[in-house]
Amino acid sequence: MIVQISEPLQILDSLYLKGYRSSLIDRALTKIIELERANTLKQASELQSKLQAYELQYQIPSEIFYQRFSEGSLGDEMDYFEWGVIYELWQSVQERLQVLQPKRQ
Repeated sequence: MIVQISEPLQILDSLYLKGYRSSLIDRALTKIIELERANTLKQASELQSKLQAYELQYQIPSEIFYQRFSEGSLGDEMDYFEWGVIYELWQSVQERLQVLQPKRQ
């Protein structure tokens, strides 16, 4: 799958590759990333709460549920489909957080 980078990012990339530096742009980008991180952490928390409700109801961790659900060893209850979607969303959010976390130096 080819991902097209938005035009503003392409422009910034070209400028920075040519040696251009701007503390204003650096601060703006840092703020954008911080906001995205905060929004993603909020999403993760909301999804985690939903997962915990299913785990409590069915007395099984989401990871084990999802493995069994993916194998087809569980029934076709609507709750299972909803739980599966929420788990997939949670996994996606976790991957995004890995990218958004500040790098330690």
